[in-house]
Amino acid sequence: MLDKEQCRQARLSRDARFDGRFFIAVKSTGIFCRPICPANLPKEENVTYYATAAESMAAGYRPCLRCHPDSAPHSNLWRGTETTFSRAMALIDLGALSEGSIAQLADRLGISERYLRQLFTQNLGMSPKKYALYQQLLFAKRLLHTSSMAITDIGFASGFQSTRRFNDAFVKHFRLTPTQIRRSNKHKTATQSVLLSYRGKLAWQEMLDFYRLRAIKGIEVITADSYERTAVLNDSTVWYRVSVTKDAQIKLEFRLDNIRDLRLLVSRVRRQFDLDADTDLIEQHLDAIQPGIVATKGIRIPGIWSRWEAGVRAILGQQVSVKAAIGQLNLLVAAFNQQTSELWNFPTPEQVKDADLSFLRMPNARKDTLARFAVFMNENPECDPRDWLALKGVGPWTVSYAKLRADSEEDCFLDNDLIVRKVMALHPELTKNNVSPWGSYATFHCWRYEGNIVND
Repeated sequence: MLDKEQCRQARLSRDARFDGRFFIAVKSTGIFCRPICPANLPKEENVTYYATAAESMAAGYRPCLRCHPDSAPHSNLWRGTETTFSRAMALIDLGALSEGSIAQLADRLGISERYLRQLFTQNLGMSPKKYALYQQLLFAKRLLHTSSMAITDIGFASGFQSTRRFNDAFVKHFRLTPTQIRRSNKHKTATQSVLLSYRGKLAWQEMLDFYRLRAIKGIEVITADSYERTAVLNDSTVWYRVSVTKDAQIKLEFRLDNIRDLRLLVSRVRRQFDLDADTDLIEQHLDAIQPGIVATKGIRIPGIWSRWEAGVRAILGQQVSVKAAIGQLNLLVAAFNQQTSELWNFPTPEQVKDADLSFLRMPNARKDTLARFAVFMNENPECDPRDWLALKGVGPWTVSYAKLRADSEEDCFLDNDLIVRKVMALHPELTKNNVSPWGSYATFHCWRYEGNIVND
């Protein structure tokens, strides 16, 4: 947690490193801002600091129309400190209370309704329902500013059950109608799209190069400046393209069958491209341990769409090169998609578990492992990757790989990886304990430092 003096100094200097880590509420105007807001600086006695935009709204403040607090990078304030609360927030952000009840959310978390309410009261000073409403409103405001979607679609995409409820809630909390906000939208585009913010630097070309070596034919396309793919989201096929804009934001273009899935898509894309990582903070930590280890600024975790896909990639890539692994992956994907179909999807566990895998050109033991993994994932779709260790043929490296690229865990240091071990031999200061809590980034910087990219 930042103290008041740290917030004051960051506010006065408009320090971008603190963007999203706290918000500034101004008593004289009733508005809350980001630390980077270009407006005239208010007097300190008129300022109150809040850790989240939701808390600012709960205190009666409206988001600034100049700096758009709804577009601030996400804060990692609670990550790793309270697992149940963090998971509850993540599920609510994805619409758990738009489609279900607090009782259903509590059951999903394995806790009582009373304890769930207590967690939100203790950590945020508000109920789960109130937090969910504020997240819906902030997401809607972001879409009004950064997308070309129809206002009606924005209401449904944000989790509101009707346009009337959307308009009423918007006017009540922002004192402006959605139409009034939309008039200030300068991001007019011909396709459905939304802009996503991130903190720190982003080594975009390095990330595209990483994906390009591992692209699945028919599913992923990597151009000189963008990444696009098809995927399954809530039983429907979604297409999306991601690129970087001139004003250092991520542009997400998309096609969805159900606009209500947009919040989930945005969340998945933010995780896939690791947009919530504060690379300046991470690299400062790693450079202090081993000067020069950060050979490329802005390295982030290049994620994979799902745990299932990550596990398949890891199993097919055991003890072979990236090129050989992708060759087998392409064979697998092509076998479950129609050649005449415009949009291909990654095969599901249900499709693979009963399939004849003899067409794969790899040892039978590895084919058997893939089949066992498919059966397991079909029966346990939301299991933790650590549970995979019970399967014959699945080892710690496969689990670590999934946690690194499918879950985007920050502290997954692959100290048994061949390239990482070579770098560690040159620099003994690089240990699992020393690089914590940024072990995952240390792994990728080791790969870049050595001038190699690890096998998939």
